[in-house]
Amino acid sequence: MATSEPVAQDTVPVTGAIPELPGAPLYGSKSIAEVFTSAAASMGLPGFDNKLHLPASQRVCVVLADGLGRNLLKQKAAHTPFLRSIANSGQGAVPVWLDSAFPSTTASSLASLGTGRTPGEHGMVGYDVLDPAQDKVVNLLGNWDAGVDPLRWQPFPTIFERVAADADVVTVSLPQFGASPMTRAALRGSRFVSGTSLHARTAMAGEEMAAGTPSLMYFYVNELDKAGHRYGCQSDRWEHQLEEIDSTVKRLSASLPAGTTILLTGDHGMLDVPESQRIDYSADPALIAGVRHTAGEPRMVHLYLEPDARELDRDALLDAWRARFGDRIWAFTRGQALEAGLFGVLRPEVSPRIGDVMIAARDTLALYDVRRVRPTALEVVGQHGSLTKAEREVPLLCFQAGGPKGRRG
Repeated sequence: MATSEPVAQDTVPVTGAIPELPGAPLYGSKSIAEVFTSAAASMGLPGFDNKLHLPASQRVCVVLADGLGRNLLKQKAAHTPFLRSIANSGQGAVPVWLDSAFPSTTASSLASLGTGRTPGEHGMVGYDVLDPAQDKVVNLLGNWDAGVDPLRWQPFPTIFERVAADADVVTVSLPQFGASPMTRAALRGSRFVSGTSLHARTAMAGEEMAAGTPSLMYFYVNELDKAGHRYGCQSDRWEHQLEEIDSTVKRLSASLPAGTTILLTGDHGMLDVPESQRIDYSADPALIAGVRHTAGEPRMVHLYLEPDARELDRDALLDAWRARFGDRIWAFTRGQALEAGLFGVLRPEVSPRIGDVMIAARDTLALYDVRRVRPTALEVVGQHGSLTKAEREVPLLCFQAGGPKGRRG
């Protein structure tokens, strides 16, 4: 899918750089961070604001479809008859799309979803980032480094922990995520029930809410994202998984108690990068001159300079990247990212986890340091992480169990 057009949002000038850096995600008003906080407020629970104007309900089920971008859902509407009927029915003051966190990656967005905070606060500022305490790059999604404590890395209470005293809080997901470091960091505090198939998880969701007590449910779907990475979001495999999500949400609508609010959203979008545009930047000495560590992901690269680096070294690195890739990238500094609000509110200890220089892909481009990634990483087709609309905008569908006619608000 072509994404060569700049993001159509307010922009912040980056000195000496063309194109301009896109505006920040709409933290505090219309981002992934407002989903659970608004859901809790719609249930009448104290201490939360209903920024998304959700309808009042004693039960809310949030379906998070990993990798479901707004553009893709619109583009593939023929594959989603149930979701299309929901969208066409309208949802009043509830927004139809949200911004993901920045970067537009699972670790950052799920942490914002789970805590209601910005990446600059919760500290999950990329797929993998520098741990300053160890002077090494650590992964924040899979198997975390043994030297990183999830509760110290992300110390704030989750929405689940804040809600648990007043409502039943349930996560329905795959078994491997029950005690994962990511769950412990950003999604801890709920009862965890698991199923290996979408059918099994749907049945469990119905059983868990059958009592009709005040409930907040998190229903996680990762099959779409997996298909996108492996086969691409324009593949038949991806479309099949989208059809499965459509069927799953339809079954949830029929099985959850009447009056339950169902929300469907995603953590990021996706676009396909052709093999010829998956580039090893470490092969060009100018692009890694003075760089101590590389991190991030192929569409949102963090570059950490040597401790004795000077401003001239940083500027030379920026110039080298701009000379090589031109308007195919946004190249900017940590300071410019923070000034633009890309990471939202910043906790001081999070700052050194962010790259001194950051490179965000602007069109169908993926950038790799093959010195530190496995060869299979270059086989990934569907990609995300950057600031394009295709990656950062996710849908928000809101309706009540029973189908479109049951929706209110």
